[in-house]
Parts: sequence; C-alpha cells; structure tokens
Amino acid sequence: MPKDMPLAPLERILKKAGAKRVSKSALVEFAEVIIDYAHDISAKAAELAEHAGRKTIIGADIKLAKKKS
Repeated sequence: MPKDMPLAPLERILKKAGAKRVSKSALVEFAEVIIDYAHDISAKAAELAEHAGRKTIIGADIKLAKKKS
C-alpha cells in the first residue's frame, strides 16, 4: 500500500467520476497509478528545468512535461 498518499481523496475522485462503491484494493491500485504518473511528470519537468538552466521547477515545466507524456 502506498505510504505517500492518503486513500480518502482518491476515493472521492473515483466516486465523483461515477463509482458507486470503491474497494480498498482498487484504491491501492489507483494510488500506484497516480504515483507512477506523478513521478514521470516530475522527472520530465526536472529535466526541462535543468535544460533551461534552472534548479527550480515552475508551472510551465509541469505543463510542458504533461504535454510530452
């Protein structure tokens, strides 16, 4: 189970998307997917910031990284 992310907000996201009920195993898997996606975007954003000669990731880096994924 992911320790980095609380499951309650993820359950709310799934329910807002139309799920009537959500199992704990579904929440854990959804959390893993979200963490993997966030890691990929973060890594790409860090590369973009470094390429631009910055140490700080800015919003534009995140947007561009999202477009490239």
